[in-house]
Formats: sequence, C-alpha cells, structure tokens
Amino acid sequence: MLRFRGVASVFEGVGIAFDAIRANKVRAGLTILGVAVGVFVVVAMSAAVHGINASVARDLESAGPTSFYVYRVPISLGEACDGTDDTCPWRRNPPLSIDEAAAIGRLESVEAVTAHIGTNASFKYHDRLLRSAGLDGYTPNWTDVDGGDIYPGRSFTYAEHQTAARVVIVNEKMATQLFNESDPIGKSIDVNGVPFTVIGVYHYTASFLGKPGSSTSGDSPMAIVPLETVRRDLGASLHWLDLTVKPRSTASQAEAIDDVTALLRARRGIRPATANNFAVVTSDRLLEVYNGFFGVFFLVMVALSGVGLMVGGVGVVAIMMISVTERTREIGVRKALGATRRIILWQFLVEAATLTSIGAVAGLIAGSIVAQLVDRLTPIPASIPPGAVVAALAASAFTGILFGMMPAARAARLDPIEALRYE
Repeated sequence: MLRFRGVASVFEGVGIAFDAIRANKVRAGLTILGVAVGVFVVVAMSAAVHGINASVARDLESAGPTSFYVYRVPISLGEACDGTDDTCPWRRNPPLSIDEAAAIGRLESVEAVTAHIGTNASFKYHDRLLRSAGLDGYTPNWTDVDGGDIYPGRSFTYAEHQTAARVVIVNEKMATQLFNESDPIGKSIDVNGVPFTVIGVYHYTASFLGKPGSSTSGDSPMAIVPLETVRRDLGASLHWLDLTVKPRSTASQAEAIDDVTALLRARRGIRPATANNFAVVTSDRLLEVYNGFFGVFFLVMVALSGVGLMVGGVGVVAIMMISVTERTREIGVRKALGATRRIILWQFLVEAATLTSIGAVAGLIAGSIVAQLVDRLTPIPASIPPGAVVAALAASAFTGILFGMMPAARAARLDPIEALRYE
C-alpha cells in the first residue's frame, strides 16, 4: 500500500510539473534549455572522445600489438621547453639514420623495421591541383609493419627505392580528387612539379588522427613514395626520420626494445651513466599521450556543461518558487487533509527533477543526432558510451533535486492555517 502511494505521488508530481510547464512556458523553456545545453555538451563530447580513443587504439594496433616506434625526441604532454638544454635536452639529439634502421633490422628479435619521413607537397594531374597534401617516404618493407592494403596496383620494390624511382602510391581520397572514377594506375602526376607514375592505390581505414608517424590525419589525401626518392628528388630532410619496429613472434616486445636500445647506445657510443639520445615509444605510451590530451579537452567541456546545468538550476529555483507561491492555498488544503511535510517535500522535488529530466532527454536526443552526423561525415567513429547517458540523466536529476530543495522545503514548512488564508 505504501509502495502504491509512493508511485502515485511520483506520477502526481510529474503531472503537476507538466502543468507548470504549460502555465509558465517561457520560464520552463529557459530552465529546460539550460539543462539541455549542459547535457548536450557532455553527450556530444563523450561520443567524440570515445570514438577518437577507439580510433587511435585501432591505428596503434594496425602495426601489430607488439610493435613500437623509435623517435629522435621523446613524446610528452604538458612539459615546458624554453629552448635551453635544462628544459629540453633532447634538442641536441642526433637524427636517426637509414644505417641504424638497417642494423636494427638485423637483430634476432626484430622481424621488420621501416624508416619514415613525412612532409607536404603539391599534386597535379592535368587541370586538377591539390596545393598541399601529405607525402610520406618509406623504406621498401613498410608494408610489413602497416595495417593497410594496396589495390589495385602494388608497392615499390627495393630496386626502385635504391634508385630513387619516381613512383607513387596514392590513397583513396587523393585518387578520387585527382582522377575521379578513372583508373589511376600508370598515370603520370606532378609532385612539386616532378613527374611521378602512379603504381598503386592505398586503402586504410582512416581515423581522426591518422596513423602514427604519418604526415596526415583522418581521411585527408596523401601519397607514399620511396624514402630515397623523397630525399633526392623532392628535397625532404631526414632530420626527423622515425622508425617503426615489429618484433618477431618468438620475442616479446620488452626483449626487442632492450635489443634496439642496446644497439643504438653502442652505435652512438653512449656511456652507461648517460641518458639515451633517442626515444623508444610503445603504443601504450602513445595512447596515454592521446588520452591525456583529450582528457584535458574533455574536462574543459565538462566545466562548460556545468555552466549550462547551473543556468538550468537557477531556472528551477525561480520556477519552483513561483509555483510554491501560486499554490499556497492548495498546499494548505493538502496539509489540512493530512498531507505531511515529507509528502509535500517529495512532491515538489519530483516536480523539479521532472523539469530537469525533460531538459536531459532533449540534450540526449540532440547529442545523439550530432554523434551520428560526426560518425557519418568524419573519420571519427563517434558513439555514445552508456556511462555518458547514465551520467547525464543522473546529473540532471541531481540538479533538479539540489536546486529544487529550497522551494520544496519552503512549501513543506508552510503553516496550513496561514496557507489557507493566503490570497
């Protein structure tokens, strides 16, 4: 019986809340809008960040779960560098070299290693021009540590790399922009004014950030040429060369990292007490940096959404105080008929929570629509995590209860005799 009364009081409070919305459309609309904006920001950003994290994790897995990267300088987040050796000692690190990559490839624990340099270039085919697109130079075995496919066509050979052959592989985006629906294989395009022959079309599931080490992000147009070609004919500097290392199946990632570190230290003559003048970075570390960056971004968005919830909360206080004033005689009648303070308090809290929940539902719907648009129109596989939905609904209900407490308490404390005399 008590449970039935509790459910009935909830439905009664919800019905009264809808009556208040109809009677005070402007005030209720502003309250709902404030909450909806706050929830929308949380849901939309959660969907985007969730999708970006999943996309980055997929990119890092594309080279293999045990693959790792060797860079000239370490990657970090939030570390200040004022240009001095004290704050950024890595400034003096020597560049990685092709010889070092070849030496790493001869290690027993390493299955494959590819060297890479990224830059930008212009691409032209007849009257179609891409003024600036990504250009990646790789060593011939880049396909051994890459998660993409080439069809139609092929990759470049070792001989083409050694002789700096002017051959190029374009991705789907560039092929579409330069050739429309025609077959690009065998066609000649100008790369920074230098003629190249297209030998393949590269297919890779694009992400927001793109592949680690690539010069482009997302589904931007990009091309791949032999590393020697980009150095000799296109003037790219190998100053920022990076390496991707794939361990053998019989060796662990830790063993391969130890072997690569020992080899580079020995070749560079680094003393035992001296720090490395290169950086070995695992996929987990890259993911940690990405998560740290987007975590800060997400916290800023949460703070902004909190402003929206505050606006909605102030609106709840205003509309509920007006509701208490307008229904003073009704409260007096209910108390005279036996309604306790607890019942009156509960009724007004349900009414306030209903107002904010309506705003939360509106924000969820808007956020879901935006997430679907982002998923379809961008490389970000945006999806709303269930936790974000629960958090949004809980936050809106808490906002209604928190800001509705004062008006509800005022209604519950009304003296029934004075309330019945209220005009």
